[in-house]
Amino acid sequence: MSDDRRDLELLAAAAESAGAMALDWQAKGFRAWEKPDNQGPVTEADLAVDAHLKAMLMAARSDYGWLSEETADDPARLATRRIFVVDPIDGTRAFIKGRPFYSVSLAVVQEGRPRAGVILNPVTRELFTAQLGAGARLNGAPIRVSPRGVIEGARLIGSADMFRSKFWPTPWPPIDIATGNSIAYALAQVAAGTHDGSVSLTGKSDWDLAAADLLVAEAGGLATTHMGEGFLYNRSGTRHRNVVSAGPELHARLLEKLTEFNPPPDVAQTLIGGQA
Repeated sequence: MSDDRRDLELLAAAAESAGAMALDWQAKGFRAWEKPDNQGPVTEADLAVDAHLKAMLMAARSDYGWLSEETADDPARLATRRIFVVDPIDGTRAFIKGRPFYSVSLAVVQEGRPRAGVILNPVTRELFTAQLGAGARLNGAPIRVSPRGVIEGARLIGSADMFRSKFWPTPWPPIDIATGNSIAYALAQVAAGTHDGSVSLTGKSDWDLAAADLLVAEAGGLATTHMGEGFLYNRSGTRHRNVVSAGPELHARLLEKLTEFNPPPDVAQTLIGGQA
């Protein structure tokens, strides 16, 4: 069995364990508070699941590095051959509200790219898995991105306010807009073809994207910034401008459409310091 396959099996087992733990926290209740510097909410459950995952994964792979949303960053990760990239609960706002739009997102990254990735929605019991060069699966069944090649009529995941913004010179054609708090789960749904694409023009981090990026790629799709840039992980900086995902034809149409977006500089800065 390859290292990637062994890692994938480990990630899947860890995700299942973490998902059960998250559901237990929802059942018994938890404290929640805001992180400093407007970084969003965090809960007792986020921290407990993170600690559980770190103990489980690092016990199995003590030579791997560790990068997680809920753990203080250790630059020693940059010197490791492989690294776990973890979001214990992606979509904490949905978790707090009891909505089924959060996920556990786990990846193994080597030389800047994901080799194995798992995304679990604990509520819906959807387990998305991907291994580099071996395809993507949902609960064991192979998945592919949607073949849709045009925007009109597409089912897209993103902010309704963004799609309807006054800063579009020409409105978007008729589309079906779905919203969700977990970007990892959103990209997993694109990989599975249940949604045609996703557009999120706010900053992302390694832990938001690593597993989802691999899922989309192994399902035949693309995940890039609005400029068409791919993602590299486990660098000194872990932030990325934004993310657009879809099958190849629709992805190209979405990038074309995004060139029209013309917000003022203060709004454009929400795209992680970049111009739209």
